[in-house]
Amino acid sequence: MKYFFCKLIPPRATFAQDMTQAERALMGQHVAYWQDLMHKQKALAFGPVADPQGGYGIGIIAASSDAEMEILRENDPTIKANEGFRFEALPMPRLMSPLVTQ
Repeated sequence: MKYFFCKLIPPRATFAQDMTQAERALMGQHVAYWQDLMHKQKALAFGPVADPQGGYGIGIIAASSDAEMEILRENDPTIKANEGFRFEALPMPRLMSPLVTQ
C-alpha cells in the first residue's frame, strides 16, 4: 500500500467565505465522494484547513499505486467539474498512524 498527502486548493483564497450555491453543491458532492472512500479505507483522514492565507482541504489517502491515486484524484467531483480547483497528491514514504499497520 502507498500513502499520499493530498491537498485540494480552491479556485480563490476567499472560497470558504463566498462560495456560490453551485459551488456549495459541488463541495457536498466532493465530501460524499471522500466519505465513501473513507468507508472503503482509502481515505484515512480528510477535512478543511482554515488557513488565514486562504483555506484548502487535505487528505491522507491509501492507494495501491500511483495510478490508483491518479484515478481517485480524477474522479473527485471538484476536478471533474473543471471549475478551477487544483488537487496535489504527494507520496508519503512512510505513514505513522495507529490506523495503519505497515
